[in-house]
Amino acid sequence: TEVDIKMGNGKITITDNGDGMDHVDINDRYLMVGYKRRQGQENKKTAKGRDVMGRKGIGKLSLFSIANFITVETIKGEEKNGFQMSVKTIKDLIKENEKLPYYEQKPYVPISLPEDKLTLCKQGTRIILTGLEKKVTQISVAALKKRLARRFSIIGTDDFNVKINGESVTVMDREYFHKVQHLWHFGNESEKYVELCKRRKIHKLESEEQRDDNIEIVGEDGSIVMRDSVKGWIGTVVEPKDLKDKDGDNLNKIVIMVRGKLAQEDILEDFSESSIYTKYLIGEIHADFLDLDEKRDIATSNRQEIIKDDTRYQALREWIGEELKNIRHRWNELRHSDAIKDVRKIPVIVDWLDFLEDDRKRAAYSMFGRIKQLVMDNESDRTELYKQSVLVFEKLRYKGLLEKLDRVSAENIPALTEVFSGLDEIEAYLYYEITQKRLSVIRKLHEQVTDNAKEKVIQEYLYDHLWLLDPSWDRATGTSSMEQNVKREFKKIKARLSTEEERGRVDIKYRMTSGKHVIIELKKADRILSHNTLLDQVEKYGNALRKLLRAANKNEPVETICIVGKPLRQWTDAEQENRSRRTMEQQDVRVVLYDELIEDAERNYQAYLDKSKELGRIYNIVQSIDMEFE
Repeated sequence: TEVDIKMGNGKITITDNGDGMDHVDINDRYLMVGYKRRQGQENKKTAKGRDVMGRKGIGKLSLFSIANFITVETIKGEEKNGFQMSVKTIKDLIKENEKLPYYEQKPYVPISLPEDKLTLCKQGTRIILTGLEKKVTQISVAALKKRLARRFSIIGTDDFNVKINGESVTVMDREYFHKVQHLWHFGNESEKYVELCKRRKIHKLESEEQRDDNIEIVGEDGSIVMRDSVKGWIGTVVEPKDLKDKDGDNLNKIVIMVRGKLAQEDILEDFSESSIYTKYLIGEIHADFLDLDEKRDIATSNRQEIIKDDTRYQALREWIGEELKNIRHRWNELRHSDAIKDVRKIPVIVDWLDFLEDDRKRAAYSMFGRIKQLVMDNESDRTELYKQSVLVFEKLRYKGLLEKLDRVSAENIPALTEVFSGLDEIEAYLYYEITQKRLSVIRKLHEQVTDNAKEKVIQEYLYDHLWLLDPSWDRATGTSSMEQNVKREFKKIKARLSTEEERGRVDIKYRMTSGKHVIIELKKADRILSHNTLLDQVEKYGNALRKLLRAANKNEPVETICIVGKPLRQWTDAEQENRSRRTMEQQDVRVVLYDELIEDAERNYQAYLDKSKELGRIYNIVQSIDMEFE
């Protein structure tokens, strides 16, 4: 009834208060590899009436995978025994025996320990592991408690207590009951799982359903060969990320327990379900009928999986499959209900839903339910979907109104007004989103740009965001053939530039927007340029492009934009600056300061954003969703 585990100082000591072993038990059972305890009529149950877990007689060999020295001390009645086994000695003996004929091979004999060397004082057994593998010494008490609690469901029951360094291992050390949001439990004794799940620290258990636990095993001839029961539970969590353990373990599985210990890591793998709900599942099914004394052993050699062609296992899989169908149906209903609760917490959405016609309202609720079911790594993505769903439904609603335009007459002109006002609101909101994204680009420039970095940063953004120069240049275009011709012609010009001009020239590009060709010339941010020098240089680029256009039989305007860091040398006062700018404009040249570029763009778009606060119902709905979910 008691097991005490002590870890530390490179040693693990496991002490129990069980029956203990005498000399015969040690030699004929414990040290006998493959001893099958259940073959005889005796000892199929423990003294406490518990079913024996072991079957193949090889579990004790697992000790050799984690320790180099295994010491066993045991007391049964008045008899005390102790012995020690060494992995190295066993391996050496195996190598020695490989050289000998089988009839000369020697058996391995553990070292017997004298009674005065034994530390055990009362009936039971103590196993001491030393020479531990590194992976064992690194495991913490908390991690071991969790692993034992999950692997042995008998731990934490009234008549079986396990302690590790003085801390009792309990059912709650499995560390997953508190994650369950919706619970399905099986049989009349399954209310205990409801109580365990109710111990949630943050959220309460939101629903639970008791299900029938009866199962029938059908033989090959179709007749029922066995009736039994299935115990345990299956649950779903709030989000799939809740099933990612802090130690890296994946809890998205349904384990099979037999006789109080883990028999199969995950039966969920046997189902080809791709539905979203499977990502939320966790469960623990107890099926003792998979390990009956009178039936064949269907556990694999590692004792962590079950042979799948056995009729008992197939019956269990079919039973679980039917339960999963019920869970899928109920989970969809529950998530749909959760979605409605979520969105109805936002008054403006309630108003919007109430504004919809009944058929649209049902469709909107259905959409919200589906969004709630989606697996999201980031909840902000779900919020974005809620917002977009509002826009989608508004578009569909107005599309329906547009289909009625053919029936609009002088008597119902107000219906026409409603259609277009609604479309204006949607368009205004979408442009609001675009504007907001543009402002974020501008603000990033404003925050990051210094005099020394202006050229590089502006270059990085400018040709992908032409709207920085002019809000109307949303879609600048060009043709590859014209671009190649421009590059060839500009190379000729470049060859005739002075060394100073070569050094001062940063980049030349062209874009065509609304039929206008644009040459963009960037100058180093710290240079102060002369009005005349700048005009002489860019005139060459403009003339080259005009020459190409004439050759292509095109008569399209050309504008050159020079972006500089410092005011031109002639700009000594406002009057001189205005005169200089007018002179340049006559030659289709415009000068823009780096700082002006950023500040003007920010001012223009911020003005629109300020004005957009007056937008109507849709803007308010989307903004409210943002604020509520934040």
